[in-house]
Amino acid sequence: MSTLTIDDVERIARLANLELTRDEKELFTKQLADILAYAEQVQAVDTTGVEATAHVNAHGVERPDEPKPSLDVSDAVANAPDAAPEAGLFRVPRVIG
Repeated sequence: MSTLTIDDVERIARLANLELTRDEKELFTKQLADILAYAEQVQAVDTTGVEATAHVNAHGVERPDEPKPSLDVSDAVANAPDAAPEAGLFRVPRVIG
């Protein structure tokens, strides 16, 4: 198991452009060491014979992609302020100046 030092935490803080107090450095040294120790435990698990996946739901549990009816445009914009249902549009407030 690798050991983490305050120097390591200071180097990481510099990379992240963080200013840390002495207490924070000591706290983060302990917390990061605990995280790395856990990661080492996970890496030690024997995964021989376990198929690699890119996602936890990668075993075909997704529903098929089939077109289905949706709302009619006039129904979708019926309650929208300043709607133009014939164009399928409605006005929204400006959020970028």
